[in-house]
Amino acid sequence: MKRVAVLALLILAGCTVGPKYQRPTITVPDHYYGAPANATAEVQWADLFHDPTLKSLVDEAVNNGFDARIAAARVEQARARYGISRSQRYPNAGYQGVYEYGHTSTFASPSDATGGIVIANVDVGWEADLWGRIRRLNEAARAGYLATEEARRGVMLSLISEVAAAYFDLRELDAELAIAKRTTGALQSTAELFRKRAEGGTASGLDTSRAEALLATESAQIPLIERAIVAKENQINLLLGRVPAPIQRGLALAEQPFPPAIPAGLPSALLMRRPDIREAEQELIAANANIGVAQAAFYPTLNLTGLLGGQSPELASLLGSGHTWSIGAGLLGPMFNGGRLRSQRQLAVAQFDEARVFYERQITAALGEVSTDLVANEKLAEAETHRARAVESDREAVRLATLRYESGFSAYFEVLDAQEQLFTAETAAAQTRRDRLVALVDLYRALGGNWQ
Repeated sequence: MKRVAVLALLILAGCTVGPKYQRPTITVPDHYYGAPANATAEVQWADLFHDPTLKSLVDEAVNNGFDARIAAARVEQARARYGISRSQRYPNAGYQGVYEYGHTSTFASPSDATGGIVIANVDVGWEADLWGRIRRLNEAARAGYLATEEARRGVMLSLISEVAAAYFDLRELDAELAIAKRTTGALQSTAELFRKRAEGGTASGLDTSRAEALLATESAQIPLIERAIVAKENQINLLLGRVPAPIQRGLALAEQPFPPAIPAGLPSALLMRRPDIREAEQELIAANANIGVAQAAFYPTLNLTGLLGGQSPELASLLGSGHTWSIGAGLLGPMFNGGRLRSQRQLAVAQFDEARVFYERQITAALGEVSTDLVANEKLAEAETHRARAVESDREAVRLATLRYESGFSAYFEVLDAQEQLFTAETAAAQTRRDRLVALVDLYRALGGNWQ
């Protein structure tokens, strides 16, 4: 009993070597650069955009997309590795059963014996975690599992953002195609009119050539845009986990609503909201625990073993006679290893330093991304207002140029120039609205938005 008590005291007195994790002190500003501070707020994905088709595409990507399924499989791998690590905290038990049959020669001692014997043993082994090596391994494995879970959240957030951005790109290409077809139709009518007038001698060859050239230029845009539309549809199909097929459309680009306000929240909230920052911190926790694992290697390990068994010539009497048992303890420790253990600890410390710098870098990069996207949303809204005004002015210019030409005060090339400028202005306006919608998606991702 005294030996058992001493052994129990040794086990209970075990400590956990290595540094205790403390979150690095990071100084963050009280507001984002280029934007005023405002209250913290969580934005649900469904509250950010209101296109039912876009919502269905996002749901399909989250449920069936290749990236989502790969991320989920990685989480399962990390969970299994954590389970393997946790198993080291408990004793290992095994069993053995043997049946032997043999004959001994008459010249041997003991004398002639022929028969069989049944042997059955149960053995138990356990490492007493005196220095916290196993606890540190569990801590590192748990942090690795949580880091993988945060990585999955990051994949989901990126997947939602990529689907939304690609969808807005697709709707912008649809708008460009509609503009190109509308412009080409108007130029087609103009070119036919000039050909008829040229045949009748009432139109100059210059006007006819200018009209034909502009028609050919604008007509060339249509197949190029159609090619880009198919490529964008295939990009979305890959995000959804589909084979190439047409993508359903919802609201037109100009009909996509914007939220009345974008709650950016406080910069300090990014540390708790962004998946990549949380993943980096879990990796930092794992690196800190690995220092303890390397430190524990300097100290001896205590292994406890036990065996209980029996042997008998008959299976029925195996438990009634022939009992065997044993209890043992083994102490194993390092003496000389050429500096290997010291180098392993130096490696663990260097890996921790790298993880800490990476964690700080992720925070700094996140602050920059939010600042950039906040300013982009504000400035693109201003740019869209100017683009809309330019479109209205160019439409008025086309109307006035047409009136001047019909009244005989100008040549038709003024009308062609006005139509070309209107086409450019309408295309630029569509692109700016697309950029504004994508900037809103980027801001949602930069803030670590709630994707569930």
